Amino acid sequence: MALLRRIARPLMSTTYIYGGVNALRHAEGHAKQADPFLSKISGQLPAALPKDSVALVRLDAAVKIGAGAALATGRLPRIAALLLAGSLVPTTLAGHPFWEVDDAQAKSMQKFQFAKNLSLLGGLLIAAGDTAGRPSLGWRARRLSRGASKRALRAAASASDRAGDAAGSVRHALPVG
Repeated sequence: MALLRRIARPLMSTTYIYGGVNALRHAEGHAKQADPFLSKISGQLPAALPKDSVALVRLDAAVKIGAGAALATGRLPRIAALLLAGSLVPTTLAGHPFWEVDDAQAKSMQKFQFAKNLSLLGGLLIAAGDTAGRPSLGWRARRLSRGASKRALRAAASASDRAGDAAGSVRHALPVG
């Protein structure tokens, strides 16, 4: 399985790295294509994101190149896959709005590209969940929590025993009267 990951991650990354480099080289053209989508969602964008569509395209390209390289090299692959998935959703909605196309042939091509991107998104989600045979963070957290709970119960029982011993010592030390 490790060999499979070493081959699959770089292969999956090629689309994003190539697309990111292409978007950087042709940011204005990509921005023009994204403008109709961006104008619809401009009020919903986080304040930290640039409002300029060319700057957004360049930011998206940088994410694709950086996260694609990280996934390809196995550096933080789960986080890289999540970043790429997050980048792919708006790219797909902006770049392949088949529901707005009237020409049958163009609509068919946009549907194909949209479906291809959904497939890529599925692969990224699998990569994001791949723990490479190690336990997941959720499993590790539950295990730590159970361990801490057991230690707390043991400490409470020990404290209770010591308190009982101390009470017994006090009773024996008091004069009977």
